Amino acid sequence: MPRPPAASETPAIGDAFVRRLLPWFDRNGRHDLPWQHPRTPYRVWLSEIMLQQTQVATVIPYFLKFLSVFPSLPALAAASNDAVMAQWAGLGYYARARNLHAAAQQCVALHGGELPRDIDALHALPGVGRSTAGAILSQAWNDRFAILDGNVKRVLTRYHGIEGFPGLPAVEKVLWALAQVHVEHVPAGRLADYTQAQMDLGATVCTRNRPACVICPLQEDCVARREGRSGQLPTPKPGKVLPEREAVALLLRDAQGRVLLQKRPDTGIWAQLWTLPQAESGSALQDWFDAHVLGSLDDAEELPVLQHTFSHYRLHLQILSRRVDGLRSDDPGLRWVPVQELPSLGLPAPIRRLLESGSVPRVPATRRKLRAAMTSKNTE
Repeated sequence: MPRPPAASETPAIGDAFVRRLLPWFDRNGRHDLPWQHPRTPYRVWLSEIMLQQTQVATVIPYFLKFLSVFPSLPALAAASNDAVMAQWAGLGYYARARNLHAAAQQCVALHGGELPRDIDALHALPGVGRSTAGAILSQAWNDRFAILDGNVKRVLTRYHGIEGFPGLPAVEKVLWALAQVHVEHVPAGRLADYTQAQMDLGATVCTRNRPACVICPLQEDCVARREGRSGQLPTPKPGKVLPEREAVALLLRDAQGRVLLQKRPDTGIWAQLWTLPQAESGSALQDWFDAHVLGSLDDAEELPVLQHTFSHYRLHLQILSRRVDGLRSDDPGLRWVPVQELPSLGLPAPIRRLLESGSVPRVPATRRKLRAAMTSKNTE
């Protein structure tokens, strides 16, 4: 079981790590990221949320576009949910966008429209964990707070030879203690650089696969390097097979060519996004269609099965396409959307790609399994 460093070990541990890392960052670190110029609290916060589980190269265009629409925290707080989700669409992990929006509104209500310069108040905001709060404080204000994102966990695990999956509470407790030891040795005024340096080292040198140990500034004291265990650390998360799920969705158009979209619930997959009407079975979708839509699903086209992998399961989505006559009643959760207005709504990335792809080939007539399931009602 890993243990926190003893008091007698902490000076050498922290000093050597910081002393070697900062000069490396000055020469080789990333100094031209858009959220660094200017490095305001709002821009740092936005970048930290976007960078959760997403690489820098992917985030940069989303960050710039998002900032052009919501240039300040009050502007974000005043926006509608649909407007926020539309700018986030395609970036994935949509709970981040919902929490970002809610946190902005909370800052307006409780903190005068600014991010609070307080670790507890920051941590209390939706979507802001301990590491994110530390990253905001250290980068926006040069305050002395440690971080422990995925890159930093990997660096510390190898440098100190810490075994055990870093996501386990006991291992994470040790890593936090080490991170705090290191940050105490950072010169005043360099906390922002130090925070970025750790992330840069993990992203560009101490990478998950094939780390470049021969050019690492920390190699002299790195336990994993010295013991030849860079490939074994961090200890991998115990593997599991992703479950497979199937569902059915409807791509319905009216006489004007508009697409019928449905607002997803506040929780669950694609929460609060607009997407195609969907059900877990063909018969359930047929029942929904009969209750809400004027028309028939006879001769509907079966589009190629859409596959999308979430963090906890893999979805196989069969989509039926049909032109229909309209809706049976007004439902605020349903909306006919002209094709040219689709970019203004928050749509799941796979659904957006489907709608932007244009025409798709008809599935051969021999594939009737799903159609049979939809036309057959429960006969128990």
